Amino acid sequence: MADPLTSSSPSPDASSSSSGPPAAPGRPTRRGVLRAAAVAGALGGPLGTVISGAAPASAAPAPAAAAPPELPAQLTAHRAPYINWAGEITHEGLWVCAPRSGQDLADLANWAHANGWRLRARGKSHTWSPLTVTPATGPDARVLLLDTTEHLTAMETVPAPPGAAGAVRAQTGVLLETLMAFLAGHGLGVTNTPAPGELTLGGTLAIDAHGTSVPAVGETARPGHTYGSLSNLILSLTAVVWDADRGEYVLRTYHRGVDEECEALAAHVGRSLVVEVVLQAGEETPMRCLSRVDVTAGELFAAPGSELAARGNTFADFVDESGRVEAIWFAFTDRPWLKVWSLSPERPVTARKVHGPYNYPFSDSVPTTVARLAGRMVGDAAWYLAPALGAAQYTVAATGLTATLAADLWGASHHLLFYLRPTTLRETANGYAILTRRSDLQRVVSEFAGFYRERLAAWAAAGRYPVNGQVEIRAGGLDQPAECAAPGAGPPLLSAVRPHPGHPEYDCAVWIDVLTLPTTPGAPEFYRELERFLLDTFDGGHALARVEWSKGWGYTDTAAWDDEEVIGSVVPASYGSERWQRAIGVLDRLDPHRVFGNSFTDRLLRG
Repeated sequence: MADPLTSSSPSPDASSSSSGPPAAPGRPTRRGVLRAAAVAGALGGPLGTVISGAAPASAAPAPAAAAPPELPAQLTAHRAPYINWAGEITHEGLWVCAPRSGQDLADLANWAHANGWRLRARGKSHTWSPLTVTPATGPDARVLLLDTTEHLTAMETVPAPPGAAGAVRAQTGVLLETLMAFLAGHGLGVTNTPAPGELTLGGTLAIDAHGTSVPAVGETARPGHTYGSLSNLILSLTAVVWDADRGEYVLRTYHRGVDEECEALAAHVGRSLVVEVVLQAGEETPMRCLSRVDVTAGELFAAPGSELAARGNTFADFVDESGRVEAIWFAFTDRPWLKVWSLSPERPVTARKVHGPYNYPFSDSVPTTVARLAGRMVGDAAWYLAPALGAAQYTVAATGLTATLAADLWGASHHLLFYLRPTTLRETANGYAILTRRSDLQRVVSEFAGFYRERLAAWAAAGRYPVNGQVEIRAGGLDQPAECAAPGAGPPLLSAVRPHPGHPEYDCAVWIDVLTLPTTPGAPEFYRELERFLLDTFDGGHALARVEWSKGWGYTDTAAWDDEEVIGSVVPASYGSERWQRAIGVLDRLDPHRVFGNSFTDRLLRG
């Protein structure tokens, strides 16, 4: 077996509206980072390059500190700033090291246990959530960040099991974009990936990252593919775990369908360190992506059986036709940007062939008009410009699709599925997966859209604009064991799209995110109102709401991840208490000293 060398970080996505503790002197605050972005926006600069994983120009350098910790295996640590995706969790300097091998990671775990430190895999810091680093983490906290992207990126194809077209062994510091290009070079691919390619494999697996796909009407499942999350592709994994007999942390490999540990580690929400995985893959099939901006929100999100729904342009209609749909609905507009992907072995005559990912340049770098509006809203507290920002974003999308000949694209699947660069507008987001029956998909979409539109209008009538970004709606499959090539496989225990044993009729999920600029007044309060609607409406009848680990949830009127009822009761209940406790029991047994975790995961994943 290749040496396991990277880490499943709890990185990818959860949104924070929490203001966090007061900043230490010289420490870059979220508002400071965003004000720097506002200045760039006013000058027409790329807002996304300011709110990024690198320290903003306005941030003070990391303070001088005591001598760095003495690490094992000739590893060295240095201070580096930490800034998450939307700039809401910032630290002027935490200790970071770059492990070179899986054994380095085991040695670090033993060092951390002996010296009272905790380890967090940093990946690319593409996260909204406190699963990696919490806002309250001080610069001198005994937290060591692990940069898995420098050395832990090896990949190789391995023999495929029956039922899959191929398989790959990969260290989890590799970026998704790199991994998918490697697979494509061997004629292989996957059905689902998130939109950004600059995410570590470890981070995406830690939070069961997803794409958007269900079978189109008449579509037959392809060997090696899954309509569920990336975690459902795991055949085996190697993690750093506690060996009670030896009294130390070691590397150990677990196999799907054989070892119960694999089901817990496949989506561990930051409570472990997975260093290498073997993933199944299917044959690569080129895709077509059609974009439309002419279908009204009224039609797309129409109630089933209504006159508008009868026109045949509902979200569910497009899902039935192609199986792969995303709606991006800009605030205060009535025509979403609709993307419809479909399997297309041959290039349609009208489609433009693409030769790489990120084919929407008008959204990759923030246009001047959008940057200036965002800059005024954040820098001058001109939040009343939210309708203008929504209109500008729609106009940019509508004109950009035409100007760049991007309305009809064809090419390799990963070239079409990756479309979000780090230079895009950085927004905060909430996130939920609504499990339901395929026949109720449009009902769920319509119920959400109706409530969102009514509440947004009511807040605006009161002179308040808590949302100025977009709603993103996708439909995906569940983590069905039958789609895994490992005999006897069970679904990942903590995957948001784990099938619910009490509701075998649920066969798909509606993914819902609502985005807004960080620091927007009233955003947590609005998100709380929306969350309560989702939890009350989709309570296990025709649908069931689960939180999306990588986004914002558990809202109070002032902060995300702060509602103890949601954290302590609602979330566990959505999985079933027996399975929730089973997952926690395995994770606690594999890391009884909680080397892998932080104060937030301590609150969330407690027995």
